[in-house]
Amino acid sequence: MKKILFALVILIFATSCSSTKKTIQKSTSSVVSSDFYKNQFVGLLVLDPETNDTLYTHQSEKYFTPASNTKIFTLFASLQLLPENVPALKYTVENNTLYVQGTGDPSFLHPHFEDRTAFNFLKKYNTIVFDLNNLEDEKLGQGWAWDDYQYYYQPEITPLPLYGNVTSISNTNGLNVTPDLFKEAVVRTWYKKNRELEHNTFYFSPSRKDTIEIPYRTDSVLTRQLLESALNKKITLSKQLIPGEKEILYGQPSDSLYVRMMHESDNFIAEQLLVLSSSTLSDTLSGKKTRKYILENKLADLRQPPRWVDGSGLSRYNLFSPESMVAVLNKIYRNVPKQRLFSIFPESGVSGTLETWDYDGGYPKLYAKSGSLSNNYCLSGYLITKTGKTLIFSFMNNHYQQSTSEVKKRIQQVLRQIADSY
Repeated sequence: MKKILFALVILIFATSCSSTKKTIQKSTSSVVSSDFYKNQFVGLLVLDPETNDTLYTHQSEKYFTPASNTKIFTLFASLQLLPENVPALKYTVENNTLYVQGTGDPSFLHPHFEDRTAFNFLKKYNTIVFDLNNLEDEKLGQGWAWDDYQYYYQPEITPLPLYGNVTSISNTNGLNVTPDLFKEAVVRTWYKKNRELEHNTFYFSPSRKDTIEIPYRTDSVLTRQLLESALNKKITLSKQLIPGEKEILYGQPSDSLYVRMMHESDNFIAEQLLVLSSSTLSDTLSGKKTRKYILENKLADLRQPPRWVDGSGLSRYNLFSPESMVAVLNKIYRNVPKQRLFSIFPESGVSGTLETWDYDGGYPKLYAKSGSLSNNYCLSGYLITKTGKTLIFSFMNNHYQQSTSEVKKRIQQVLRQIADSY
């Protein structure tokens, strides 16, 4: 009798699950198959990670331009390779001389981070030699728009970033420039450019009242000058790699970098995190090396191996499938405690790029990463349903000519229907 009752319970449960799944598939297909999507590309995958059941799929094996959804892969790589606190510097001391290598740590003298571990460490030494020759990558990523060099979201990639590799200019009670070394390089006039292409001449309108961040053109001599100005001491540059075993100085909590990357969609932090991660593999810094290592050693099981060319998603050369996005999100979900994980992702109606995301009655609650380029919008992450279950989804939209707000409305409609049903 007990066996019969147990079998009946299983049958009822299976029937209920099947019915729910059919409801989701019907309601979602009615949106995804509508005329709105007729002349664009859309892919969607929704997974229940507890049962490993696919609740809905539509072109989820196809490749899409992910935009800043690429940062999900960068987060995964960082979680795999970086310790609790970031490796701020590699160094050795010989005959009272401090020899230092950069690790790519983006937090050094960054205006949004308070940790001063590296700065205070350097202040203790009178004779300092820096090796700034250990980065293999180019300053700008493959496939980046060349004319975006002057905008805050595309700073250069360096082995020892300073001040976020941007110049901050404001006009509050007089002209304020950080770093101060660039104050004489600011021309107070209206001009269509923020900065000259080949050199550090910046343009700032006298009528501006906000703060503008402009990437500066980097080189080793300028880095030395900025360090000397900040530390108020002489710095020597080495033309050779620092020999021998090196110690590692740990600084900023790694999660603080992840939160800024994901909440603010900070491209600079994303690129430097891949460089920083490579410092745990060898002394030679390379985001490309990190991507190769992760794809070959941690993500070899992906059924659609991505074309992954940068950390931020600025490049249109990136190609990822919704299935790959969900697979990586699932790996993160299974290995990172939920409270920590959800604090790293933007929360709908609360934080980051989802702060203005509209939702009713507290659901569908999202912890997700958005990604946008012209005519492309993607959203991937975690969906909390009305019953409190966590689902993993990736909704990728490419090559539309409608407004992005209309695309978002349909994403929200689909996710709300799923949250209501499951």
